[in-house]
Amino acid sequence: MDVLAAMMRELHFIAAGYRRLELSAPWAISFDQAGLRGIHVVAEGRCEIAFGNDPPQLLKTGDLVIAPRADPHVLRSPDARKMTPTSSAKVAAESTGGRIVFGGGGEPAVIVCGAFVFNESDHPALSGLPRMVHVAGTDDTASRWLKGYVETLMAEALAPGPGSEVVLARLSAALITRVLRHGVENMHETGWLKGLSDPGVARALAVVHDACGEKWTIESLALVAGQSRAAFAERFHALVGEPPMHYLFRRRMREASRLLRNGRTGLARIAETVGYGSEAAFSTAFKRYSGQSPGEYRLGSGRDDV
Repeated sequence: MDVLAAMMRELHFIAAGYRRLELSAPWAISFDQAGLRGIHVVAEGRCEIAFGNDPPQLLKTGDLVIAPRADPHVLRSPDARKMTPTSSAKVAAESTGGRIVFGGGGEPAVIVCGAFVFNESDHPALSGLPRMVHVAGTDDTASRWLKGYVETLMAEALAPGPGSEVVLARLSAALITRVLRHGVENMHETGWLKGLSDPGVARALAVVHDACGEKWTIESLALVAGQSRAAFAERFHALVGEPPMHYLFRRRMREASRLLRNGRTGLARIAETVGYGSEAAFSTAFKRYSGQSPGEYRLGSGRDDV
């Protein structure tokens, strides 16, 4: 099973929008709208990207970055560090269509900027994503697939037609999944994405997401990983940031939450699906996870059946 694809499906990627920014120095634009996760491709020129008080990173022609956790950040010309950034929402509101012209008339740059959202914005998998993934335009391996995605996205964004929203969302989901896959080996932050860099941990993550209702133990997951119990537990915790059984517990509870929200599946069936032998055991575990009983959670999610 492809864990990365499974995670993208669980997160329910639902929207994307793009603009072509034709910029001239000095300029600075902030991206801080709640829930919006950025995609930026430097088509021409150069710029800096900065997150909070972190040191800025220089981006050059052909570079792509995504901000999958929706952390606020600023794009700016290298000479604009002391400039107060203009909100991206304000810049967009003062323009029409997919083309935006902005800046002070100096050194030019063209950046393709997109935004996407996840319907499951509270999904714990989001904490396993890095603040930023950077794909350098000088990376020959990446450039072969990156150029095609960007050209297709821009053609659709600047000349939309019937169904463009669906086309852009699906293209973006494919692009973001591809970028995350490209960046797995370079992840520094712990989380499920970092876990994919270890073949054994990746296999364990795959079975947890494919069959969370199985009666998994540390020993059986270690066997899947092809590692000793101690080595697997240590490696999983170091890469993913939490013990294997805690990760499994959260995976089960997220699946249970989805079933409670979206269907009329009875509690006994849900308990069985997520690996519990009785409604009572499941209810106790779910209340520990959410602070509510399954019935209370279902009612609070707008369902009238318990």
